[in-house]
Amino acid sequence: MAYPAMNNTRVIFAGTPEFAVPSLAALLDAGLDVVAVYTQPDRPAGRGQKLQASPVKALAQARAIPVFQPESLKRDADAVTQLRALDADLMVVVAYGLLLPVAVLEAPRLGCLNVHASLLPRWRGAAPIQRAVLAGDALAGVCIMGMEAGLDTGPVYHRVETPIGPRETGGSLHDRLATLGASALLAALPGVLDGSSVPEPQDDALATYARKLTKEEARIDWTQPADAIERQVRAFDPWPVAQTSLDGAVLRVWDAEADEGATPPAAPGEVVATDKTGIIVATSRGTLRITRLQPAGKKPMSATDFLNARHLDGLRLG
Repeated sequence: MAYPAMNNTRVIFAGTPEFAVPSLAALLDAGLDVVAVYTQPDRPAGRGQKLQASPVKALAQARAIPVFQPESLKRDADAVTQLRALDADLMVVVAYGLLLPVAVLEAPRLGCLNVHASLLPRWRGAAPIQRAVLAGDALAGVCIMGMEAGLDTGPVYHRVETPIGPRETGGSLHDRLATLGASALLAALPGVLDGSSVPEPQDDALATYARKLTKEEARIDWTQPADAIERQVRAFDPWPVAQTSLDGAVLRVWDAEADEGATPPAAPGEVVATDKTGIIVATSRGTLRITRLQPAGKKPMSATDFLNARHLDGLRLG
């Protein structure tokens, strides 16, 4: 759908991962004049560690949009001068991954607009999607926020909520919010551009911080309740993937279901039963039924297939 009133708007887009792609595509399809795309430098990836362009760069090149990839905008005065020279009306930022100094925030005529994957002020920071699943939130969403110097502290122009399903994973919520973010951006833009939309300040007292995910926190602590471990499994799919150990080797857990019924008289982490429905493991409260896993050096498989080659009853994980 085209938006004729926005056709002459000069926009800089800044984004890097797959999450940002639908928003860039939406701007281009709506007829806005995207004069440049900023994305992080190409990074080594895969077994060969060859340099790989970001998903945003790939789309920009396919649509013949100039691409800029500074290592930093805080320490590169020439990069900031170059950005200013683009004479943009607005900069749209979606999961760019680099800090923007005040000089950049103030460069476009209307400032910078951010598509953030949470219901601000809840989950400011790098990993709002996974943190919402991990915490057991009932709702997630997207906010279109005016950017300022603080971390995700700017006023909110538009917000859209969506329920977090009982089997939602970090990956499935990521994909839904990426699409939702693009539509929310288009809904917010006319009011931002003509000045009719008045943003709502955030209540800092309600803020929570969504720190960056680490591989270390993917390790399952079997002394936690079963429902908390199930959320960990779902939140960390597809990365960094919840894991435990078996006979000293890493065992990744891709899918599991909590049973908060009676806690068996077994040590946390002990396999109390195995059957065609999965591997039942004791926790501090209830049991966790592992239904899909990945032994070291192998591909993910169903628990049933794993049990065809391995006896686990009475063994302890972790």
